[in-house]
Amino acid sequence: MNYSCTGDNDGDPRNADAEDSFCVEGILYLDGNPVSIEISDQQIVRINPVSPEDKQPEYYIAPGLIDIQINGYMGINFADQDLSLEEIRIATKALWKEGVTSFLPTVITADRDSLRNSFTLLSRALEDEEAGASIPGFHLEGPYISPVDGFRGAHPEEYARDPEWDEFTEWQQAAGNGISLITVAPEMEEAIPFIRQCKESGLVVSLGHHNGTTEQIFEAVDAGATLSTHLGNGCANMIHRHNNPLWPQMANDGLTATLIVDGFHLNKEEVQTFYRVKGKERIILISDAVDLAGMEPGTYRRWGREVVLTPDVVKMPEENVLAGAASPIRACVGNMMRFTDCSLADAIGMASTNPAEKMGLSDRGEISEGKRADLILFSMEEGKMVIQKTIVAGRVVYSK
Repeated sequence: MNYSCTGDNDGDPRNADAEDSFCVEGILYLDGNPVSIEISDQQIVRINPVSPEDKQPEYYIAPGLIDIQINGYMGINFADQDLSLEEIRIATKALWKEGVTSFLPTVITADRDSLRNSFTLLSRALEDEEAGASIPGFHLEGPYISPVDGFRGAHPEEYARDPEWDEFTEWQQAAGNGISLITVAPEMEEAIPFIRQCKESGLVVSLGHHNGTTEQIFEAVDAGATLSTHLGNGCANMIHRHNNPLWPQMANDGLTATLIVDGFHLNKEEVQTFYRVKGKERIILISDAVDLAGMEPGTYRRWGREVVLTPDVVKMPEENVLAGAASPIRACVGNMMRFTDCSLADAIGMASTNPAEKMGLSDRGEISEGKRADLILFSMEEGKMVIQKTIVAGRVVYSK
């Protein structure tokens, strides 16, 4: 088969079918060397260096970003009880513009019937021709979390409860077996055997919204928990300086920390500390964005009150406190580099390679032959990623 980089489709998604064979050129994010990547039948088939005599690429090229915790986008709430497939498509296309090629729609604590309905509605996306390629599964954040103020966060207290396997199985069936990640508090009654059952069923378990002791946290890791949900958040303001849930999660190498590095949910010093303790291999960047993300800044009505959406975050104006995340994961990549002085390659790894590895998405998260062609071309402008083109499963889905 012959390939030609003139088959770049001129960046027009309408000319890029999944079956096309074409090339894209860029500055490889790993080492700064210009490369040409040949794509055919949705996969990367060859990576070639670009000759110094040839025109040098203008943009960086990297694997697409993977956001494993996102509650909504462009005004679309993934837990909406009337969520339509078209709304899921709209949110997916908007995320493509941000360089997100895979994401886990996230649903938080609610009553049994509402969660069953949410996953019934979301399950339609798994086989959808448009959204399905970017939605490998779902994240259930709760309801098996601490009901205690502070640790519970924004989750409704009346629905926080102990794990129940039969109840969860009902939701998993409604989801078409699509729930792939669940956040659990290890101190809840029956949490440890529940975590063990989740692992045996192939789920990834994350510890979050909890006040677990060192013993409970380590026992949860032994049972199969591998992640810490937005470490440093979902935690009470007043905690014991020695005996609190942060130290044992940082100390246990079996836990990879997911972090909201939007510049608001964690201080720079916190991010630096997590980075130095966990290292680049055990950090995953997440947006944890709420449905207002991607919309025009302004005042909106949410959660029974007025909130203010800034270009970066959602705030409650009266208390001047955070009401939700609104930065796309690409902003977290730039902030991670700025806060820690890590390399572009390391920051991209935390937003792509690491989540792919931890979620068992072995076909994505890297630029190598045989991997699915999920790629982004981008520039770095004033320390921020600016997405120029997004390719999902060998198809150009966005071009600036």
